[in-house]
Amino acid sequence: DPQQIELTSKRKLRRFIVIDEVVDKLYGSKVREYFEENNVQHKILALPTTEETKSMDLVLNILHEVQSFGLDRRTEPIIAIGGGVCLDIVGLAASLYRRRTPYIRVPTTLLSYVDASVGAKNGVNFLQCKNKLGGYTPPVASFLDRSFIRSIPRRHISNGLGEILKMALMKHKGLFDLLKNHGKYLLDTKFQSCNGFADHRDAALQTTRIAIETMLEELAPNLWEDDLDRLVDFGHLISPELEMRVLPSLMHGEAVNIDMAFMTYVAHAHGLLAAEEKEQILQCMRGLELPVWHSGCSWALIQSALRERLKHSGGQPRMPLPTGLGVAEIFNDISEETLERAYELWVRD
Repeated sequence: DPQQIELTSKRKLRRFIVIDEVVDKLYGSKVREYFEENNVQHKILALPTTEETKSMDLVLNILHEVQSFGLDRRTEPIIAIGGGVCLDIVGLAASLYRRRTPYIRVPTTLLSYVDASVGAKNGVNFLQCKNKLGGYTPPVASFLDRSFIRSIPRRHISNGLGEILKMALMKHKGLFDLLKNHGKYLLDTKFQSCNGFADHRDAALQTTRIAIETMLEELAPNLWEDDLDRLVDFGHLISPELEMRVLPSLMHGEAVNIDMAFMTYVAHAHGLLAAEEKEQILQCMRGLELPVWHSGCSWALIQSALRERLKHSGGQPRMPLPTGLGVAEIFNDISEETLERAYELWVRD
């Protein structure tokens, strides 16, 4: 809108930024320097954004600060810089402030880069349930910069690889092959593009691009989740309950991978995957340094999680399962006997 551009060009630019406190220690001075050099009036709010602090209290804390700063909700987007938890919390705060204030996502972890940065969902935990409160408000933009990933610990890289593997198993054999063949290299180089490694052909760029493109293919036609048959729910049937039950021992991508490992056994027990394919998947998971089992994932927890799933998916389990490497379908006919047999094999192995 030319009129709006003219109006804002006469005013001093103002930005409200929420940044994870760990990211602030690493990059806060650069962020401040950027806004100062560009003559932007700014307020930077550094907060502890973890699964344990992911609550409405933190959302209200942000909103108090936003109100004090004073925002034009049409021209002054809130900026979120951090991992997936930070992006979720700020997204919810922005969606509530004056019914909807635009916001920008700047992911700083591999997991948020390929997962939380894409899509419309935001939310917080409530009554020990993961993301029980939230909404669907997409950001006006996501800025993706892999250089942030350089400073995160190796375990966090592995954690993000769990969500990338999810998309590989559901939709893209080529992505699965990239992870199988270059997983250790991606962990060692922390997803940076390195010269002099011709045999890897910028595996980091290829891997992240394909993961995001396949995620967008799934989410874009069903942004508001009107259709409950979602391949992106793979790894998310049991993991929410497991993750909250054992906090803080498992990270999100690790819990997702444990769920995917069990569901790989379910697919095998149901005759969808050959034994060799099952082993390839588990071998790939181990190569990405992801856990394939957890003592907290009991048969009772699995039953409880699947009952909860039925409540929120129209009375059907809508279970995404691999039917090969990089192909999948949604199933509603997996018997309890098959699930129990798969669980016994999983625990035995």
